[in-house]
Amino acid sequence: MSRSAGHLIVSTLENAGIERVYAVPGESYLDVLDGLYDSPIETVVCRQEGGAGFMALSESRLTGRPGIAMVTRGPGAANAMISVHTAYQDATALVLFVGLVPIADRARESFQEFSLPEWFSSTAKKVIVVDDEHRAGDLTAEALRIAASGRPGPVVVGLPEDVLVRLTDSPAPTPAPIAEPQPSVVDLESLTARISAAKKPAFVLGGDGWHEGHGAALAQLAASAGIPVFCDCRAYDALPHSSPAWAGWLGYGRADAIAAGFAEADLLVYVGATRSDVASDGYTRGFDAQTIVVGLDPEATQHAGRIDAQILASPRSFVTALNMFTGSHLRGDRDDTWMISRAKVQSQVATHRPDAEVAGAIPRTGVDLGVAFGTLDDRLGGEAILTYGAGNATIWSHRFIRHLQPASLVGARNGAMGLAVPGAVAASLAYPDRRTVAICGDGDFLMNGQELATAFAHGAKPLVIVVDNGVYGTIVSHQVNHYPGRPSGTRMVNPDFAVWMSSFAGHGERVEKTEDFEAALDRALAADGPALIHVLIDSELMPPAADEIAV
Repeated sequence: MSRSAGHLIVSTLENAGIERVYAVPGESYLDVLDGLYDSPIETVVCRQEGGAGFMALSESRLTGRPGIAMVTRGPGAANAMISVHTAYQDATALVLFVGLVPIADRARESFQEFSLPEWFSSTAKKVIVVDDEHRAGDLTAEALRIAASGRPGPVVVGLPEDVLVRLTDSPAPTPAPIAEPQPSVVDLESLTARISAAKKPAFVLGGDGWHEGHGAALAQLAASAGIPVFCDCRAYDALPHSSPAWAGWLGYGRADAIAAGFAEADLLVYVGATRSDVASDGYTRGFDAQTIVVGLDPEATQHAGRIDAQILASPRSFVTALNMFTGSHLRGDRDDTWMISRAKVQSQVATHRPDAEVAGAIPRTGVDLGVAFGTLDDRLGGEAILTYGAGNATIWSHRFIRHLQPASLVGARNGAMGLAVPGAVAASLAYPDRRTVAICGDGDFLMNGQELATAFAHGAKPLVIVVDNGVYGTIVSHQVNHYPGRPSGTRMVNPDFAVWMSSFAGHGERVEKTEDFEAALDRALAADGPALIHVLIDSELMPPAADEIAV
């Protein structure tokens, strides 16, 4: 059967089980868009390429399937770069299709021309250009396989405009399932021997791949062996926070008491995570401990310091194999004191408390975020999907919001702003029966807030909470520490976001007093459609200092 290369690409995505592509249309890949016209794949039309990439990343992280984004050449590809960098540093499977100029127009500085390999080769697992229409399906399948195998990450596929319309008789391949390495019995016996001999062992979970409840199984085994479980920054949905082994999250905004406990461990078993810059407080903590790294990356990218043993396995294959052992195999002569002490600290850090009870975080005006996010946690009950960009405004939510379900958190681990809103839109489309909440600062929100238009167009129903202090708060906190009394380049002027939301015919509310937040939240949660709460806080309010959390 003859068909165009563009249609062959779409058929290959269908065979791979792709349900949605996130696209900003461009004339450079019209034939792929035409192939999507009759396809069961939903084309989610986005408003900016950065938003499209972040939506694809969010779907990948939540579902375990590579996220698919499509953009046009030059400026479109430039806008999408932020999602490629995020997927690369966060190790999340993403395939970005980029329309290109016709082959005959190359190297002539033609309209919107650029070099795809030179732009993306340092920030993607692979860059592929489809120069042969007969290989369009095979190269698409290859991109999906590379993105999801080994250490997951982004693959960028270039689509020359003229190649897409050429006809081919090549069949659409069905991508093969990704093979997961299995830990050997020898590896596991060595690991259990090391754990049972340690006085203060700890697991550190992170990365993607915790979709099927394997984190809960590992937490149960750890609890029976008296082993605390920490999580990497913005990956702390790997296990249910109700576990008696839950010891808290590491990285930006963490409490000093949790980081100190992490540094006490004499054996650290990283599963899906590494001793990275962020989790180790800038390469300062956890380096003396005996270290086991469990993951899919043989190169242990992002890991710093010693590795005493390495086990190539996914979270699923590792936990499944480790469950052949019982807690008694891992306990040695330890009691539960070490685990209980770490879990107690986490429990105290996460206990709801008004900002007014924490030194250094006393609001002069506006909403007390300690109260507001405590109320939000009560209403969500640990069941919602939370999405984040970056910034100080997210710290309260990280501290107080429980996660009881796997695949319930999407955050930019590389610190990219602008992910929260598009991430929540994609999460709501992928899981329409689950509550999805985006937590944004005012700076973060306006970087991709336009994707609320995409939510209305495609039936997504996220709740967006915008914390507004009129400044880039994270940068202000650094200026206070390093350049006190000299604020520069951080002030913003904002609209009334609730009114803006109402202009879409969505539910929008502006909250300026703590006592008004609870009722506003209940109305937003009851809304039949996208909702937004614009929360005003003091411009000088900073998150509670990590060492000022009473434990």
